[in-house]
Amino acid sequence: MDKLIKLNSNEEAIALYGSLDENLRFAEKEYGVRISARNYRLKISGDKKNVDAAHLFFQERLKEIRGGGRIAGEHGHEKVQLTENDLPETISFYHRGKTIRARSKNQELYLKAIQVNDVVVGIGPAGTGKTYLAMASAIDFLKRKRVSRIVLTRPAVEAGESLGFLPGDLYAKINPYLRPLYDALYDMLDYDEATRYLERGVIEVAPLAYMRGRTLNDSFIILDEAQNCTHAQMKMFLTRLGESSRAVVTGDITQIDLPAGKVSGLVESKAVLANILGIQFVFLHEVDVVRHPLVQAIIRAYEKYER
Repeated sequence: MDKLIKLNSNEEAIALYGSLDENLRFAEKEYGVRISARNYRLKISGDKKNVDAAHLFFQERLKEIRGGGRIAGEHGHEKVQLTENDLPETISFYHRGKTIRARSKNQELYLKAIQVNDVVVGIGPAGTGKTYLAMASAIDFLKRKRVSRIVLTRPAVEAGESLGFLPGDLYAKINPYLRPLYDALYDMLDYDEATRYLERGVIEVAPLAYMRGRTLNDSFIILDEAQNCTHAQMKMFLTRLGESSRAVVTGDITQIDLPAGKVSGLVESKAVLANILGIQFVFLHEVDVVRHPLVQAIIRAYEKYER
């Protein structure tokens, strides 16, 4: 049996097929079907049950891609204007042969907030998917051409260790601190693809101090470990936002590594920014932890002890 899906444009085809046709390869392997794509037409062939399953997979992806209207931004790039009513009930992404989706109600709220707000602040303990889901969203924005680049940054605050004693120049000292951002990136993109993006500057990973004086247009910007930002750093970062850009700020206010007496810019932001239209705060909790089951118990134990 055969089923045909008709597409409206080359951009829609690129978004549906995935980078290097990864979605097509995944569907053939996952559902045991044969797929051919030509002239905006996607043909699925095989046993009826398998074809129906693959057809549903592509229809759900296509529904997400077609969600919301597209208008041209000031810099010539297309910008998607969405409201929560335009979004599918469950948001999911397909990166490197796997589907990434929310595993809790708060994570779903977080993903939807990222789709419709220019600034989202995700606050919660380790393992709740704050950075991982933000990274998945950023790559999805990039591949759908809703932004032209991704900027990943963290404040270089020493977590109980001294960077000064590490070997090498400043870059060599700071690079290991940025490693978690690279880990999340390589978990969602093939090594060669990620390397090409990094070499071309389509994806940039840098310490927060390097953001000063810049205006970031048409970008998806993630500020990770924001609990270690000072008042001045948080203000500096948020005022880097340019035309057609989106920022996600993530942090865990239970793990602040700032010197004693310094107020966390993330903690402070809850009071400063709470009533600004276009900025949404999403709070995740131990019930949203998706790491090893023991992590939830560890978080609760530490919270009880610290109280």
